[in-house]
Amino acid sequence: EDAIEQYLHELADADGIETVIGNLFIGGCSLERHMQCVNENSPSYRYRKIGVDGVMKETPNCDIAKAIADEDWDYVSVQQASHFSGVYYTYQPYLNELIAYVKQKAPKAKIIFHQTWAYAQTSNHDGFRKYGNSQATMFSSILGAAKQALKDAPIDILVPAGTAIQNARTSSLGDNLNRDGYHLQLVYGRYTAACTWFEAIFKKSVVGNSYAPEGITQQQKSIAQKAAHAAVKHPFVITQIK
Repeated sequence: EDAIEQYLHELADADGIETVIGNLFIGGCSLERHMQCVNENSPSYRYRKIGVDGVMKETPNCDIAKAIADEDWDYVSVQQASHFSGVYYTYQPYLNELIAYVKQKAPKAKIIFHQTWAYAQTSNHDGFRKYGNSQATMFSSILGAAKQALKDAPIDILVPAGTAIQNARTSSLGDNLNRDGYHLQLVYGRYTAACTWFEAIFKKSVVGNSYAPEGITQQQKSIAQKAAHAAVKHPFVITQIK
């Protein structure tokens, strides 16, 4: 919801790239729950799809098989629930099982792993306790889990949104990339994540992309684009952004 539903279509459109973007959504859904939904053929998802015209259509009570069959997808992404994202033992065997299922249903699709972000230092999310209520600990744990996932699973593309957010936090934006301690700030927070997706998928620098969401300043746009560009280039280190 935060990373691909808002601004990714517009970033691609500004660069002349046509996109169809789908999101199978259950709030806070873990890899384990995704596999449970696969095994039970459960219609528990809200399926939101943004067409080439940029219009979103929502289908309630959808299952994974139906959504994968809906398009000849080029990419299918998987991610861990944010509160488990730095706890690698919660990933397996579900991550490998889920990717195997996707490959069976969409053999031509490249597999993306979406690396999520650490919570704001002031976050009161229950899951933050797993990391001693420390943003630095959570971010380090997320990096460790992502590295391990890349070793253990047949992942084609890493989208280091978490690193991009951490990069942006080094700038004048500070620790203000979230709106509630864990979801992204609605304009420059979400834009930073979308910029990361754009560059990771299309292998083009997002720096200089003309699209700017309503309400973003030129400085915020520049920081977001630079933070995303640096993250895709160096996904496992924090880059200082000015």
